[in-house]
Amino acid sequence: MSAPVTVRVPAKVNVQLAVGAARPDGFHDLANVFLAVGLYDEVTAAPADTLRITAEGHDVDRIPLDRTNLAARAAELLAARHGIAPHVHLHIAKDIPVAGGMAGGSADAAGALLACDALWSTGASRDELLDICAELGSDVPFSLVGGAALGRGRGELLTPLPVGGAFHWVFAVADGGLSTPAVYREFDRLTQGREVPAPEADPALLAALAAGDATGLAAALGNDLQAAALSLRPELAATLDAGTAAGALAALVSGSGPTTAFLVPDAAAAERVAKELLASGTCRRTRVAASPAPGATLR
Repeated sequence: MSAPVTVRVPAKVNVQLAVGAARPDGFHDLANVFLAVGLYDEVTAAPADTLRITAEGHDVDRIPLDRTNLAARAAELLAARHGIAPHVHLHIAKDIPVAGGMAGGSADAAGALLACDALWSTGASRDELLDICAELGSDVPFSLVGGAALGRGRGELLTPLPVGGAFHWVFAVADGGLSTPAVYREFDRLTQGREVPAPEADPALLAALAAGDATGLAAALGNDLQAAALSLRPELAATLDAGTAAGALAALVSGSGPTTAFLVPDAAAAERVAKELLASGTCRRTRVAASPAPGATLR
């Protein structure tokens, strides 16, 4: 019997999320600048007589433990391509906020895919794994790749980006989650009747990433979904204000939210801002992390 395989996979922050108008298929074209951060889930794949999902960690009561879980779907897609039964026990140790706009579910899918590939010795190529990732969801390919990348299309078409140094972050975890489809629907409502420009990556932001320039990156951060997230969860504005008041260089909603992200100058500032954010009473907990981080990695 094969030994269990564990994969570590990172969270992400969108340092730019430019969103185009809704397409006929309901998705939106994006210019999505992903940056992997050092908060990780671990997915362990072990031999089993059926497909089974278990989980531990913060808020795991809010994730499905059946075949609707993206990790289970990843195992099924890989097994179907290679003509084998998707019999595996997937155990998810969660440290990425649940439904928080940091691609936790996508990370688990990428982790499960890589773990099952190793457990079953399917020998899938990198291109095949990325193809399955794109079928699973817009953020899943980046969870596999990590580092920094520009995502085009609906976010699945990746171009790696250079990063010239470490960036330090504080993340404020809110009560409850936000549905990504609901945030996009609110974006569509808020932009109805207005011309939505084609999404493009900001050259100043890409230059700041490449130079490792935190001040330059702070000036260029942007999230076109932020107004929609704040419309659905107005209390997040107080969290953003608290982090800025505590000394963050910049603040934004992470992806579709409700986690908020704060770029800070260094590790010491991260600890200070995290402490003050928690004391402000505007969030449930805080996390400190640096970026970039590697993608899905066998342990």
